Amino acid sequence: MMIATPRGHAGGAQGPLSAPRANHFRGSLGRFATGVAIVTFDGATKRHGITVNSFTSVSMDPPLVLVSIARTARAHDELAGRPFTVNILGAEQRYLAMHFAGRPGPEPLWVEGGTAPRLSNVLAYFECRPWAAYDGGDHTLYIGEVVDFNYRNGDALAFANGTFTTIPESLLGMEDLL
Repeated sequence: MMIATPRGHAGGAQGPLSAPRANHFRGSLGRFATGVAIVTFDGATKRHGITVNSFTSVSMDPPLVLVSIARTARAHDELAGRPFTVNILGAEQRYLAMHFAGRPGPEPLWVEGGTAPRLSNVLAYFECRPWAAYDGGDHTLYIGEVVDFNYRNGDALAFANGTFTTIPESLLGMEDLL
């Protein structure tokens, strides 16, 4: 796995954002609706899950995806170099998002994937081999090569303006257009 070095910092020539500007920046970013995902993997001593909303496709050939993990996440350091799964949550799975964001609830049901563990009955999943990791300021950008994936029907869990919302299935996918 390749680790890239930073080319600068988020504040540019002006330096880090002041607290009021940082809060306004976070609020501005929050206007962009995202899906909700959980990155799961087996660490050195236990199984981990990290709730994320920064996930995107990178490439179709080879199939690559990217997740952005905060350096403050408890399991951040253990993810480096390990296979992982990106689990996309259905609208009814908010409890999983909260569980892996540090508000424990009922224990999740796990599936032993061929590459990395995943959560049962998620809306979609992408099992990944580590491809690269890049410094992203207070986050690390992990790129994974997708080796297995699937999806089911259902509404998607989304996050916008600091709250969870639902994206109806009727607005998802393009499979019927192909």
